[in-house]
Amino acid sequence: MLLAKNEKTALSLLPALANRHGLITGATGTGKTLTMQAMAQRLSSIGVPVFMADVKGDFSGIARPGGANAKVVERLKSLGVKPEFAGCPVEFWDLYGKSGLSVRATVSDMGPLLLGRMLALNETQAGVLGLVFKIADDNGLLLLDLKDLRAMLQHVGDNAAKFKTQYGNVSTSSIGAIQRGLLQLESQGAAQFFGEPMLEIADLMRVRESKGVVNVLAADRLMNSPKLYSSFLLWLLSELFEQLPEVGDPEQPKLVFFFDEAHLLFDEAPKALVEKVEQVVRLIRSKGVGVYFVTQNPLDVPESVLGQLGNRVQHALRAFTPRDQKAVKTAADTLRPNPKLKAEKVITELGVGEALVSMLDEKGRPTMVERAFIVPPASQIGPISAEERAQMMRASALLAKYEKTVDRESAYEKLSVRTEEKPVTTEKPASAGRQTQSILDAATKSAVRAIGSELGRQIIRGVLGSILGSGRRR
Repeated sequence: MLLAKNEKTALSLLPALANRHGLITGATGTGKTLTMQAMAQRLSSIGVPVFMADVKGDFSGIARPGGANAKVVERLKSLGVKPEFAGCPVEFWDLYGKSGLSVRATVSDMGPLLLGRMLALNETQAGVLGLVFKIADDNGLLLLDLKDLRAMLQHVGDNAAKFKTQYGNVSTSSIGAIQRGLLQLESQGAAQFFGEPMLEIADLMRVRESKGVVNVLAADRLMNSPKLYSSFLLWLLSELFEQLPEVGDPEQPKLVFFFDEAHLLFDEAPKALVEKVEQVVRLIRSKGVGVYFVTQNPLDVPESVLGQLGNRVQHALRAFTPRDQKAVKTAADTLRPNPKLKAEKVITELGVGEALVSMLDEKGRPTMVERAFIVPPASQIGPISAEERAQMMRASALLAKYEKTVDRESAYEKLSVRTEEKPVTTEKPASAGRQTQSILDAATKSAVRAIGSELGRQIIRGVLGSILGSGRRR
């Protein structure tokens, strides 16, 4: 897949090594977005589905053929590349359900750690949230949407003394802090995200007329809630890791995932979280998934993760401050040296659409870095009209599946009808009738989960799939 070109060399991304991950970096306005679009276009053309977050609102143009941009035509001519303008099959998604199909996850599947990150909880508050999830699990209470969680928090707070012996102390002040956090999350419009029907990973991995579908997440509004944005993408990575089977070294990826504004993933992230992200990045490639981090500064990505990103596109960086100068040096040092150019100097001289490029060769080794121009995408640069987008959304084969929210019986409904005389019990059932009910509850939970082992999984969820012993959806 031709990615960049200079006077002497054509630089390509090899499909069999596209799941070895990558990094696209550069200052604002240097061409990162078009590089991402060009790469997504070429992956789609060979049948690889793509997921990308549209943080600026201009990726929708990938659905339409290009050709109207004079600068693109001129760049293709100067590179000696024959124009073959074409669009990609596209599916639009939106956590708020406005600019795309609704993306939902259950509270239970999101888990206490990621939810705690969304709510910016401290260690004590996060521990209490974990206890609430555990009590809900032990009592067969499904946490599907935010009203379920709010009802469960109130129930645990009201009965803190009864739960203390088995689960430990439950701080009412922490319960209050979590409730306030939920109100703030709802004010940001996040209530739409939690619930059912939950997003099925298979719907992100479709191929249409031999082209991979490009899944575009509307993220321009979502960027106003950076923790929600990063936590959602972390959850999606964990779902991919947990659900997809091992495929070894496929001829091409099953899915390529672009993580734009990647610095948000690592901002204020605890060491344990960074370690788990590193593990997932290392292991998920064996499931046929390529992850590409897109950010302004290579220093935004921890060194332990940076070392796993084999395909590199480095656009221009500015060196005005000591931190900028360090970023330039870091970027240069992580590229395989080319005796014909001084990378540290060239990085500050690159023009728009120009980059230092180092792809993996047939043996998985980084090629010597080359200075080259990115070959522009064949699709339209800039967004399509709101009317075109709405028309494509209405025509989606997935619209009927995700359009309406399903609100089945869960913790909120069960707790609403319970009386004080019949509180949630923390003891083992004694009567045969209650034993039967317990068995039925357990069977129901097991059946609803999408994945489980013969011995069952631990209910306590983790941040990133089964690496942390995550329980599956209930």
